[in-house]
Order: sequence, then C-alpha cells, then structure tokens
Amino acid sequence: MVIVKGLDPTSGVPLYLQVERSLQQRVDAGEWVPGQRLPTEEELGKAYGVSRVTVRQAVARLVDRGVLVREQGRGTFVRDTSLTAGARWVTSFTGELAQLGHSAGSRVLGQSVVTAGEEDLPPEMQLPPGARMLRLRRLRTDGSRPVGVQTALLPLDRFPGLADIDFTDRSLYQTLNEKYGLVPREAVETFTVGGVLDEDATTLGVAAGAHAFYVERLTFDAHGPFEHVRSVMRGDRYRVRLALRTP
Repeated sequence: MVIVKGLDPTSGVPLYLQVERSLQQRVDAGEWVPGQRLPTEEELGKAYGVSRVTVRQAVARLVDRGVLVREQGRGTFVRDTSLTAGARWVTSFTGELAQLGHSAGSRVLGQSVVTAGEEDLPPEMQLPPGARMLRLRRLRTDGSRPVGVQTALLPLDRFPGLADIDFTDRSLYQTLNEKYGLVPREAVETFTVGGVLDEDATTLGVAAGAHAFYVERLTFDAHGPFEHVRSVMRGDRYRVRLALRTP
C-alpha cells in the first residue's frame, strides 16, 4: 500500500474531508477505474495515517454522492456511471441503450392479464376497473449485467392479441409498431430515490435496501396514453443527466 502524503492536521479542515477529497482526486485521475474495488478501510487508514473511523466517514460521503458503491460482503467499488440517461427521445430501454453504445437484454419475469382495477394506474389512463391489461414484468440488462426491473401495463382493448406474444427475445415497442402501427409521441417520467425491496434484490444482484431509482412513466401516442411503466433501476449502474437552460 502506497503511503499517501498531503493531509494537514493543522489546516482546520477535518481529516475525513481531506481523505474524501484525496480519494475523489484519485478516482478522477483513473487510479481506480469504474467497477474496481478500493482497498479496505484498514489499508486506507494505514496509507493516510488516520483511523478507520475517519476513512469510514470519507467513504460514506463518497457513497452518498454516488462516486463509490458498497456491496455487502464484497467491499467498496468505484461506481460504474457508463450508463447515463440524458436528454432523449421517447424510446424503449433497448433504444436508449443503443444510443449510449450499449447492448440491451431482457428476461421475462412474468406475463399475465390483469384488470385496471387491480393496478395503481394514473387517472390519465381513463380506464374502467374491469378493463383487461397486459402486465409484462422484465429484468432489463446492459449486456449480461442487471440494470433494472420494469413492469409495463398496456390496455388489451387497444392491442388485441398482445398478451399471446412471447416477449422473451422481442422488443415491446418494436412489436407495437410492427403489429399495431403505434408511434410513441411523448412520455412523462417521475423519478424518486429509494432502497431496493427484498423481492427485487436477488434479481438485481444487490442487497435489499441498496440505492435505486424508482421511475414511473406514462407514454402517449396520437390517441392518448397507451402504456404505464414502473421501474426500479440499480443506483450504481444507472443515472440521469439533464441539461438546463435559461428560457
């Protein structure tokens, strides 16, 4: 372990902040690349000449800022931020990853017919409680790496026969376009941050409570809303970047 110089106990800046800044600089410089495990708290403490408590404070702040991620039983890793969703067209997960130069994959976790009354749908859908809907739940991947679990709900009155299609190796949006002539026009997405629930943790390959984005999406075509999607996306493999401009 390399002994790190540069901490100044007399500067008035708490040592944990100095360690945090140094770790950030080392990540920025590429000393540890995305996905690489950092040395242990004990090793870092020896390198910086500080206590494990000081290192733990510094690392915790970098975890909270999304620079690092802790994986239970494995250690602390540099967060992989290669999958960044920025300003984009209304598209599918497959199309979104293609724009980023990634290969999307999926695995069907469940496909069933439900009624609108069984689901917590937004009022914009304007569906009677007895309306039949396709409920398609899939694991979305970046290559072979789990990224998120998405549950899509679509009215079968608009898309007769949709529930009979096997989506194991098929794009939902491509199917909607080819079979029903649908062209999405716009979508409204709402993001919240929370912990991964027990029922999704194993599928996503993370510990229950790990940071995640919860996303609700309502998608429209020329005739109105046709899809409601609920997603939970791994916080260490997915992030959102928005460009803001003065009007």
